[in-house]
Amino acid sequence: MLFRESAASVAARILEGSLALHLTENFRHQHRRSPAQAEIRSWERSLPALVNALLDAGLDDVEVLVEYSLPLTSKRADAVLAGVHPTTGEPSYVVVELKQWSAAYPEEDEPLLCRIDAYAEPVLNPIEQVRGYCEYLLSFNGALERMPKSLAGVAFLHNATEFGIAGLRTVTEDQHGRMYTGEQRGAFLDFLRSRLAAKPGAGAADVLIDGKIRPSKQLMAVAAAEIRDREQFVLIAEQRVAYEKVMSAVRKAKRSNHKQVVVVTGGPGSGKSVIAMSLLGELYRRGIPALHATGSASFTKTMRRVAGAKKPEVQQLFKYFNSFMDAEPNDLDVLICDEAHRLRKTSANRYTKAALRTGRPQVAELIEAARVPVFLLDQHQVVRPGEMGTKEEIKQAAAEQGLECTVVELDSQFRCGGSDAYEKWVVDLLGLEAGTPDQWEPDGKFELLTAESPQELEDFLIARRQEDYGARMSAGYCWKWTTKVTPDMTTLPTDVVIGQWARPWNVYGDRSLLGAPPAPLWATDPAGFGQVGCVYTAQGFEYDWSGVIIGPDLVWRTDRWVVYRSASKDPSFTKATSDADIDRLIRNTYKVLLTRGMVGTIVYSTDPETREKLRSLIHPTSGVEAPALV
Repeated sequence: MLFRESAASVAARILEGSLALHLTENFRHQHRRSPAQAEIRSWERSLPALVNALLDAGLDDVEVLVEYSLPLTSKRADAVLAGVHPTTGEPSYVVVELKQWSAAYPEEDEPLLCRIDAYAEPVLNPIEQVRGYCEYLLSFNGALERMPKSLAGVAFLHNATEFGIAGLRTVTEDQHGRMYTGEQRGAFLDFLRSRLAAKPGAGAADVLIDGKIRPSKQLMAVAAAEIRDREQFVLIAEQRVAYEKVMSAVRKAKRSNHKQVVVVTGGPGSGKSVIAMSLLGELYRRGIPALHATGSASFTKTMRRVAGAKKPEVQQLFKYFNSFMDAEPNDLDVLICDEAHRLRKTSANRYTKAALRTGRPQVAELIEAARVPVFLLDQHQVVRPGEMGTKEEIKQAAAEQGLECTVVELDSQFRCGGSDAYEKWVVDLLGLEAGTPDQWEPDGKFELLTAESPQELEDFLIARRQEDYGARMSAGYCWKWTTKVTPDMTTLPTDVVIGQWARPWNVYGDRSLLGAPPAPLWATDPAGFGQVGCVYTAQGFEYDWSGVIIGPDLVWRTDRWVVYRSASKDPSFTKATSDADIDRLIRNTYKVLLTRGMVGTIVYSTDPETREKLRSLIHPTSGVEAPALV
């Protein structure tokens, strides 16, 4: 959160004109960037409306937690009110979503989304938005999990009249999601008094803040139940908007032979694959023909194994992008293309039958295959020559077929402990968006460390595993990978050699060897620890602790990064791959590897000057405690 004080103290800061300045400074410190002007205006206009309501309700001593961060994500609730329940005497909390809207109306045929004249795209109905925040907090805050009745949610549209937002009330209201307008200010005060007593709330705020954070429900661990049985994930904010956009397109397709392309973009850990699994699970339960496709053998094979463990037919839901070369147009209702940054120019390869070598773009094949093709992608995760999945390419392909293309941008962060500051630090470190390396400032969400040797890195991860955290080591593709493995081997080939330290790459191929899992399962099978993963086995997955070895293909020299293509052993790089492409792909590779961790990352470089640069950017001890496991 950005700030916490009693309602009376916040009111005093508002009166003296210092609140917005204070919040802006705290925001810059936490997020390594300045807040948008719209956010500052919201603080200046909406927070006074809330605080004045609290004072008028006689709740001067209630604690106000401004911009409260939802656990393990960068998403923030506008405010959480902490106090004592007037009836039970127990801690009581109210999540508040503040809107300056004067009017809003529901999206056509989709009440969970709504339109505001100032916005080009629909947004989530505020009742549903605050309800999602409450459900998410109950799922991830240990204190609330033990007392679920202590939490309530409310949206306060302080500038709106009932007439202006009447259509939004078609969404059911309950304890976790309700809405009041400025015209209903008296009823809003009564609601606040029903949840909070005129007593100090600092103690209750401490209980909430100190609540243990459960690790995120990892995608692979719950995929089976998600697809077969019921919803396991709580989708919030833009995630829910993306989900509802797709479901709305599905309804239109069934009703009026309508076809629509949906693109969902976001960085690592923004929840793209969670959206994909939630959609696939809901469509599967409804009996709507849908398939999941990726360009990743590791991801697809893992999903087949985990999700189809008890129900083999579920395995058939998971395909590859090149599986649709001869598909009948619109034979599917929905095709969910996850990791769509791995789209290739065409689906043809050396094994493709001559009759299918049409030269047709792969993206066009995928669009043709379903009434609602959905593409989920992150353009900074293009790591192989020939990968070309971008928002622009997909929009152009849709336009060529005369189709509407809807784009949803995800700006939340769920991986890396929900630290958007860490993701920005990585992007700046690698110069992916014209940024420059900067010193890491711990934000309390994510731990970042350096190692002086690969053995130190491995020992640190072993210690974390003894604390029941998951961990993996990965490295840039700078060592040859033994691909000829035979059943008579007595040890795994130790390909990754750094001084006296030598470890195997993850096992090549689809079969386990000497207790080590096959390549597609390296990231999810606990036996994968001890082998070094590469970008192709790590991409698309997450684990608690990530150990990253930066090889000699990317080194720091004086004031800039230098990429040495000769140091790369990646067989996908050929003489035809330009230096500029290799530079971009290698930087993207390390972006992927550095953003796999949920709790923390420890990084080591084989190059002394690069290690020195990393030491100058990362303090040896951050002082941040890893979130406790519950």
